[in-house]
Amino acid sequence: MTADDRPDILLITIDQWRGDGLSCDGHPNACTPNIDALAAQGVRFARHYAQAAPCGPSRASLLTGTYLHTHRSVGNGTPLDSNRTNLALEVAAAGYAPTLFGYTDTTVDPRAVTDPDDPRLRTYEGILPGFEVEVNLPEDVEAWGAWLRGHGIDAPAGAVTDTMYRRSDPGPDDPGWGPTPYPAEYSEAAFLVERFGQWLDRQDTDEPLFAHVTFLRPHPPYLAPAPWHALVDPAAVKIGVRHESVEAEGAQHPMVAGALLVDQARSPEDDHELRCLIATYWGMLAEVDHQLGRLLDQLDRTGRAERTIVVLTADHGEQLGDHRLLEKLGYFDSSYHIPMIVAGPIVAPEAVGRVVEEFTENIDIMPTLLSALGRPRPAQCQGADLGPFLLGTVPESWRDAVHWEWDFRDPLATKVLGISLQSSNLAVIRDRHRKYVHFAGLPPAFYDLDEDPGELYNLADDPSRAAEILHYAQRMLSWRMSSDDDTLASIRIGAPGMVDLRSV
Repeated sequence: MTADDRPDILLITIDQWRGDGLSCDGHPNACTPNIDALAAQGVRFARHYAQAAPCGPSRASLLTGTYLHTHRSVGNGTPLDSNRTNLALEVAAAGYAPTLFGYTDTTVDPRAVTDPDDPRLRTYEGILPGFEVEVNLPEDVEAWGAWLRGHGIDAPAGAVTDTMYRRSDPGPDDPGWGPTPYPAEYSEAAFLVERFGQWLDRQDTDEPLFAHVTFLRPHPPYLAPAPWHALVDPAAVKIGVRHESVEAEGAQHPMVAGALLVDQARSPEDDHELRCLIATYWGMLAEVDHQLGRLLDQLDRTGRAERTIVVLTADHGEQLGDHRLLEKLGYFDSSYHIPMIVAGPIVAPEAVGRVVEEFTENIDIMPTLLSALGRPRPAQCQGADLGPFLLGTVPESWRDAVHWEWDFRDPLATKVLGISLQSSNLAVIRDRHRKYVHFAGLPPAFYDLDEDPGELYNLADDPSRAAEILHYAQRMLSWRMSSDDDTLASIRIGAPGMVDLRSV
């Protein structure tokens, strides 16, 4: 592939975005017209899943193409091994200048740092090696704050989150929570899109681009600018799947019971408050959709739209009150089933508008983009090329289940659950009919998704299910054994030289 025919690539993630991604979970007043239009122009993957939670581990999987048990960056603040390649490094080797707008939450490998005063050793919000940073938007969002101050908005330096992450009093016509103290045109998403457009205008039209744009919303805190804050009437919101009480919910598994003890993870007990939260969440997503439309319009304005591969997905989902929980945690689908759309010249005309019902995973994104560039797939990659789906066909062999993992090692969690740090983790195998969850230090969980799609009734102790549970446990073990790090394991060195068994 020559420089002249290399496509532009735009990888977009929306933080904490759940479900299949269309029309705000069925709420007609909070539709996502720009996301819907992108899906109609490309291919939507309806059974797409993240590999981990929270943000740092999940993005490590997405950007290295590896499962959590392989890359081992298990939590926000856990270093990512510097010996691993990643999407940015591989794309740079193809002649691109990978550019970041937002964050990757990559913690530096301390073994690669020689200066003990290196500031990277004091934050989990580092940058994935290989990226040139156009906008760095860590948790303190100071870059956004400076932009706000430039527009005459009171956002004191060092206190941006305190002043901007709060709700104003609702107006007389607001059905739920009040809006943010800043107008919608000055949201974080608006800031990110403006900076992207400015960068785009500076680029040489003859050079291919690779940009990774990361929208922070609808990540908590749950608040939206007007008019998006009032787009959904809380009275029209449907509360998700849950048991009749906190006690009944926790009874299904010790991990769930432990999570329900954490204030940040437990959803509001008052149903009106929960409906306001859910309505605000969808309003937040609708605002991001609006800004995403502006971003895509910039591609049109600069004449790059037809040559740009757009990949839109999320780092993970959001419980949003399901199982009386919030945010991203545990093993429930709500935290891992996420949207995924691919559009642009990588999609064949006959595949436009296609909805893929096969299981796909975030680790598939790296090999798919590298394949589109004619680049070899690194040995570490454990995902698969989605190319056949984008050409309107189905691969000869494809996975019949998805997997994800959650590492909850924390001194408080281990004390509550009575297990060691090393045993504080779980792994999931989920197919169309069943879901098996294996814990290193706790009893398993097992759900019949045909009879119980909401995952309310753990059948792990049901004697009549013993053979079925054993079958899924064996499948889980086979997956773990066949998805170990293969980077060096298939190399043989000797006379007449080095051989890679995977190429034989």
